[in-house]
Amino acid sequence: MTPPTKPKSARPKPGQPREPATLIDCDVHNYPVNTAALAPYLSKRWNEFIRQCGFVAPQDTSYKGGYPFNARRDATTPDGHRPGADPAFAAHQLLDTWNIRYAIINTLYGVPFINNLGFANAMMRAINDWNAATWLDADPRWRGSILVNENDPEESAAEIRRAAKDPRYVQVLLFARSFAPYGQKQFLPIFKAACDVGLPVGIHFGGGLRMPVTACGWPTYYIEHHTGMTQAFEAQVISLVCEGTFERFPDLRVVLIEGGFAWLPPLMWRLDKNYMGLRHEVPWLKQLPSEYIRHRFRATTQPIEEPPDPKHLLSIIEMIGNDDFLMFATDYPHWDFDAPDRAIPSVIPDALRRRIFSTNAASCYAFDRS
Repeated sequence: MTPPTKPKSARPKPGQPREPATLIDCDVHNYPVNTAALAPYLSKRWNEFIRQCGFVAPQDTSYKGGYPFNARRDATTPDGHRPGADPAFAAHQLLDTWNIRYAIINTLYGVPFINNLGFANAMMRAINDWNAATWLDADPRWRGSILVNENDPEESAAEIRRAAKDPRYVQVLLFARSFAPYGQKQFLPIFKAACDVGLPVGIHFGGGLRMPVTACGWPTYYIEHHTGMTQAFEAQVISLVCEGTFERFPDLRVVLIEGGFAWLPPLMWRLDKNYMGLRHEVPWLKQLPSEYIRHRFRATTQPIEEPPDPKHLLSIIEMIGNDDFLMFATDYPHWDFDAPDRAIPSVIPDALRRRIFSTNAASCYAFDRS
């Protein structure tokens, strides 16, 4: 990240007392050390299945980022485990260093990549139970996202209702790349369950290995992969709006995580323009598509687009037209981590900066539900 013109460090000087923690980080990543770490949360049947077939965690191998595990070089744990594997070390390196009040964990475990549907659903439940016992129990500042299996919406809905009984879960987690756009009918159980338990749905960068990241197929380089992921986010936004998902579920909130946001204004303009001539296709829409986007979606700041002239970033935010829209995220422990004192350019007014750093997330997520 390019530092702002006048950096404002969130870290106090030695001996200086800290201010009360208000900063909220909406995107932190954690991982089991290995598959064996999930064994206590799986039945005898599935543990035996893992032993017999030699299962290892699926992952999107095209997502490398130039560093091992896509991570900061200093994020490897003291005992040599992969970044994001130790809740105490992550709490020290992230939460303590930056005086963070809450941080939302998004566990990017490739459940949708598992072809055996029964096993995939068992791993889905195991990840959520492991998260609660290993991370959420470790520090009251952690909050969780309920990982679901998009390939089985009915089982995912049941898992949302089960896991949401733990009030530390504040979000439902989907990947941006899916086998079909999320506005389609087969995914309705997931969104209904999320609304029934009062949680927003987060759509995060990444997704199934069977679908290429671009509309034209698989790219050659990681830079293409990382930049082209916005295509998947655009498709999901268009689908959720045009299929009438927000009319079906008036309380639904969707958070776009790690997908950027500068692409939203031209998408809103183009969709509104097409709606003027094609509204007969979507008669259930009661307002312009841009209004659904502006008021029913939120986005995280990382990775934040950085125009050569920082004033243009403020213009983009103004074009979106909702001061509640953006929420701060570090993407810890990934290589493109955004430090709080460098992530938001100084051109952003103080009042909006406060909203981005804490107020917007506090209104989107129920951090203290019981």
